[in-house]
Amino acid sequence: MAPVNTIQAPEVVSRQQWITDRRALLAREKELTRLSDDVARQRRALPWVRLEKTYAFHGADGEIGLADLFQGRSQLIVYHFMYGPDMKEACPSCSLVADHFDPTLPHLAARDVALAAVSRAPYPKLDAFKRRMGWRFTWVSSADTDFNFAFGVSSTEQERAPGVQLYNFGTSAYLIPEREGASVFARRDGEIFHTYSTYGRGVEALMGTYSYLDLVPKGRDEGGLDFPMAWVRYHDRYQD
Repeated sequence: MAPVNTIQAPEVVSRQQWITDRRALLAREKELTRLSDDVARQRRALPWVRLEKTYAFHGADGEIGLADLFQGRSQLIVYHFMYGPDMKEACPSCSLVADHFDPTLPHLAARDVALAAVSRAPYPKLDAFKRRMGWRFTWVSSADTDFNFAFGVSSTEQERAPGVQLYNFGTSAYLIPEREGASVFARRDGEIFHTYSTYGRGVEALMGTYSYLDLVPKGRDEGGLDFPMAWVRYHDRYQD
């Protein structure tokens, strides 16, 4: 039997006091919601960059272009999934993010949005892992392109040699060849534009699990771990 984890209450109060405290917090939550809405408006107002390069990936039916990932829609979200050519398995944290993709697909499609994942590992490795996880979303290999490098999620050994690498529009001392991220593209009049990218904790927007954990008393409960997502397992490995 799994051990029972005890939860320490900050304080136990009367129902009336709880309502008072909850109303005070609600004011802060509404403030945060309004700020989030404002940031979203600013995000949508960012200028676009026209893509001059045509990218061709490897997918289930052979070569597939970036334009094909739109699936006839005008907006595309690409998740930069950490699965490099030398990695034995896909990143567990990225796998947690990807576990949220399939249920969103019909809803995104209804709002003119396609979603796909891109990794540098060869397609057969992606396909095998996708089958193991039971995923349905589009996942393609960028092995023969510089796509991951162009969008700031892959780096060469030479680029990491100074002890820092470019990541998240700055530099990072956390040196690994593959990082996570998400990029957004728009298609208009036959041209493709890059409209937005986010990295690091920015990808939490694609991951509802943390939103659930932020509601409960213990929260994310990551304080004593070697790194915040050290608790994450593939969804078929939690019972191992």
